[in-house]
Amino acid sequence: MALIAQNHLQLIIEVGIILYAAMVFILNLAPMSLSMVLFICIVLGIGFNIIFGLDVVALFMSFGQSEFTHPFGPIALLVTVSSLAALAIMEESGVDVRGLRGFVYLLMAGITLFGGLMHRSFLLLWLLGLFMGLFIISKSMRQRSLITVKRVAGFALIAVAGFGGLELISRVLGMTVLSPLLRIERLETFSLPSMKLVIKNTTLLGHNPMSSYWGELSSGFADGYISLPLQLILFFGLPFPVFYGILVNKKDVIDYMVPGVFGWAYDFGYITMFFLLIWCVGIIIMGLRMLSIYRERRENGSRSYLGREVLLTGALAAFMSQAIIGLFVINRTINGTALLTFIFLSSLIFANSVGLKE
Repeated sequence: MALIAQNHLQLIIEVGIILYAAMVFILNLAPMSLSMVLFICIVLGIGFNIIFGLDVVALFMSFGQSEFTHPFGPIALLVTVSSLAALAIMEESGVDVRGLRGFVYLLMAGITLFGGLMHRSFLLLWLLGLFMGLFIISKSMRQRSLITVKRVAGFALIAVAGFGGLELISRVLGMTVLSPLLRIERLETFSLPSMKLVIKNTTLLGHNPMSSYWGELSSGFADGYISLPLQLILFFGLPFPVFYGILVNKKDVIDYMVPGVFGWAYDFGYITMFFLLIWCVGIIIMGLRMLSIYRERRENGSRSYLGREVLLTGALAAFMSQAIIGLFVINRTINGTALLTFIFLSSLIFANSVGLKE
């Protein structure tokens, strides 16, 4: 049947269409008051602290961590920036939010600590997303820009201190898995061969089949290096090539060792990569345009869209950060379950532009 996905790319597109339609329906049907959005964001923030914290405990106890930061890191960024945006609007209205702001900062500190211990790529995504989120909030509220030399230096200092602290902890505890220097050395060792493989074998519509792990069984397109969550594919029983069990390590050649633009180009071709970049830019432009509309209506006295505005602010910051890190740093940030998160964030941005009463 035509509607049954025939390859990984078609499945990604079909799931994306379903998510977009569902989000448009939900966002325009469910009430989106400012207080409700803030409450949900705080509850989710507490939840992310718990699951990230449990993941760190599992890491130290050698129980086998679940690596929740890849799929849920951008969502944590969404709820955090949305909370900060809500507090800014409430403060502008004369509400005393000092106590609530302190609690949100506490949640932010917990996510930074637990998520940073799990993955250095999450720390990059998190700090970049907060940086962009604060910038968007300052522009949306017409405040003095929060981006100053002092704050930039502060963010840089926090990042350096975080990486240095992880390296120190890894050496004191003898846990090489925490060492950022070891991770960088690993990337230097394996990334260059992966990049050479991609550049040499990528075509407009895919890649040289013999360069893939599947060899003669490869079609030269959608070999499973870029895919939605494995559980989803297995649940529907789709006959796609998948890296399962011990084969997961074979996927790292593309999934972990190259930026997303190269990973998508290799598995789906340069043409698909081009449209991916166009789609990302289009979603960002759409989100920024809607934020300006929400700001104009808020300044004209309308309170009907405050919940949607803060939600869009968080979604936009999270999407932009995930796109930058995933496309230009590490492909895994927009692959697997994280790809589902990426599509979800874009659908949330898109849904804000549909059904808005003029």
